[in-house]
Amino acid sequence: VQLQASGGGLVQAGGSMRLSCTASGRTFSSTNVGWFRQAPGKEREFVAGIIRSDTTTRYAESVKGRFTISRDNAKNTVYLQMNSLKAEDTAIYYCASGVRFLATTVDGYDFWGQGTQVTVSS
Repeated sequence: VQLQASGGGLVQAGGSMRLSCTASGRTFSSTNVGWFRQAPGKEREFVAGIIRSDTTTRYAESVKGRFTISRDNAKNTVYLQMNSLKAEDTAIYYCASGVRFLATTVDGYDFWGQGTQVTVSS
């Protein structure tokens, strides 16, 4: 599976942005997908995850209520809708896929995209 994250950019605090993670490979719909982010000088951290059937999701406490993860298996794409963005959301956002159920750690995923930069200005 090859993943490509897109949709990042510059947005003002309080604004919204939608990231997309598009995958190649017929097995994408059978994998769980997670979004992670990494700010300068910090470790990569879990943001949100969704299982293959789109029925169960998990969020980091810091984004709960503001971010929504969803997927369209027909398009091999997972989305991360980000609302009420804050300056502390600034980071490179990565999508990843794997077979572990809603893993929240980096080693819980097998394939990673290249990342997309999100910058929130205050």
